[in-house]
Amino acid sequence: MREINIGLLGCGTVGTGVAKLLLEQRELIASRLGAVLNLRRVADLDVARDRGIRFPDGMLVPDARRVVEEPGIDIIIEMIGGEGIARELILKAIAGGRHVVTANKALIAGHGNEIFRSAAEKKVDLYFEASVGGCMPIIKTLRESMVANRIAAMTGILNGTCNYILSKITDEGSTFADALAVAQRQGYAEADPTLDVEGFDTAHKIAILSALAYGMPVNLKDVYIEGISHITPMDIEFAGQFGYRIKLLAISKRHDDAVEARVHPTMIPFANLLSNVNGTLNAITVSGDATGDILLYGRGAGMMPTASAVVSDVVDLARNLLSGTAGRIPALAFQPERIRPIPIMPIDRISSHYYFRFSALDRPGVLSSISGILGAHGISIQSVHQKGRKTNGAVPVVMLSHRAQEADVKKALNEISALDVTGAKPVLIRIEDEGLQD
Repeated sequence: MREINIGLLGCGTVGTGVAKLLLEQRELIASRLGAVLNLRRVADLDVARDRGIRFPDGMLVPDARRVVEEPGIDIIIEMIGGEGIARELILKAIAGGRHVVTANKALIAGHGNEIFRSAAEKKVDLYFEASVGGCMPIIKTLRESMVANRIAAMTGILNGTCNYILSKITDEGSTFADALAVAQRQGYAEADPTLDVEGFDTAHKIAILSALAYGMPVNLKDVYIEGISHITPMDIEFAGQFGYRIKLLAISKRHDDAVEARVHPTMIPFANLLSNVNGTLNAITVSGDATGDILLYGRGAGMMPTASAVVSDVVDLARNLLSGTAGRIPALAFQPERIRPIPIMPIDRISSHYYFRFSALDRPGVLSSISGILGAHGISIQSVHQKGRKTNGAVPVVMLSHRAQEADVKKALNEISALDVTGAKPVLIRIEDEGLQD
């Protein structure tokens, strides 16, 4: 039986899971593949740490460049992460004619276009299923299963840390700070959680998926990003009273001349399947013209779920090697010559329904002042709710709007913030609810 030799760069948490699967499931994989995946070399700076795996003598080495340059290695798996040495090693592997598998979303989102060009020039493949959604096969779905569909929209929960924190606030009334602390103790959040809670991790993922869905280059810099650190138990309580839950959503929609690609906290109805995705789980809805809506759901991170996606890519590449093909499936789902720049709409151009919360002094005429400013900017109010305890003489006033233009909303809120009858900065949360009247 033919052997296909693998070099693994990086043996941290997920890298260890990849090594574990390749070593312990060797026979199972061979029975499905028709060839042996031979983990020949593993590179990690720390060769002494006990990873719970018994590596054969000489397999674990400290020099990643040595592994990339080693003759006879067919596939390189990059699990180092980041955009520095990982980019250098992947480009070096491609230049040497090696096929590459990576889970590195930051690298693909930031440098994917360059890497894909290099791979196409060298006629090698780069697969990256595990970069989005962990074990959810969303990239395979877009590149293969939905190949006959025009994708209209994608809406997803793509960060388990944020979903865990929002679930904690919703279920227990915790503050953001308390929920984050629990997530850190449980190992769901990093010591510096900025990448997750401020939405950057999710933005990497929706930038990649938008490129795959619409036939455009990866464009991270124009994705609108807003995190969850300002979400309070009060807003989650109000959302529940209106029949909504708050989730950090990645939203991507195709228009005739542009694409929406945005990440922000969003109110969605209880009836929306995504509203019931809790804890560290991920999910995404994809709308195709032939399929309608489909939902993928699963663990978006963790050692073994992510490792499973990585090994799936390795097996796909191995099948290409066995059949003597490369480039069978285009990296970005479309043939390179058919990929065209499509602008991402500035957030000010989108229209949405909105939840506003104002801290208003309990005086006559306050509501009419706020409503007047909103009306002057063409923002029609669907409902108004004023209840709750006074804080420093102010009470929360909550309004739900009909569909409005984001630019108009921002202008109105700036004017309302300047009023001497409003206290703290107004809270704005966008609503995605197809059942609302415009």
